[in-house]
Amino acid sequence: MRILLAADLHYSLRQWDWLCRAAGKFDVVVHAGDFLDVAATVDLDVQILVTLKYLRRLQPESQILAASGNHDLDREGPSGEREAGWMNRARRLGIQVDGDSLDRDGYRITVFPWWEGPAGRTSVVEQMQLSQPPPGTGWIWAYHAPPTQTPVSWTGKEWFGDAYLGEWIERFRPLMVLTGHVHHAPFSKGGSWAHRQHGAWVFNAGRQIGPWPAHVRIDLDRQLATWVSLAGEETRELKEDAGDPKTALSRTG
Repeated sequence: MRILLAADLHYSLRQWDWLCRAAGKFDVVVHAGDFLDVAATVDLDVQILVTLKYLRRLQPESQILAASGNHDLDREGPSGEREAGWMNRARRLGIQVDGDSLDRDGYRITVFPWWEGPAGRTSVVEQMQLSQPPPGTGWIWAYHAPPTQTPVSWTGKEWFGDAYLGEWIERFRPLMVLTGHVHHAPFSKGGSWAHRQHGAWVFNAGRQIGPWPAHVRIDLDRQLATWVSLAGEETRELKEDAGDPKTALSRTG
């Protein structure tokens, strides 16, 4: 299975066009949050309509999974905390969104929502409990923010990740976590696009300005992950142990 991870498009239509062209080369496309941009001059409702049109274009090309991010919240939920209610419309297009899981080729990919407060955080843990795959199935999470205090959450000045995710990784033991949110982490000194925590690979594609997004290509058959950006390409062999000196990234470009 080949997975394309992108995140933080923030209503960049040129990058959406690229994603639509690239999607057919992958079995699964994961967008790990921040489809919208609350700072944009375009009204949020218009951004949602356009984003749904792009998701409709993507849907025939590959299996699409979409996790909400902090920019994607458009309504108040039953708890009084904000949520990405518009993603229910994406689900009706055949997209796996917050709360959904996809079983394919011996793996389960589960999509988790951005949470704003204690009620949302509790709901995420409940979803993790209910979504655990059967033994022998590799579990992959799509989740907007990477764990704090890790290279994939380093902005170059401070940690900007999820304070609870590391505990959840240790408790539930996913195989892989696909994230975004911290735009500069892969480009910053001391930061990275890949990190191993409690046995799980955590990837953060990062964000770049331009006609195509920074992204991670994951080939589960070959056990390789490649980060592609304007800085070049870096590849990590997924079978390698975190402490093995051979895990040093190889860069081209």
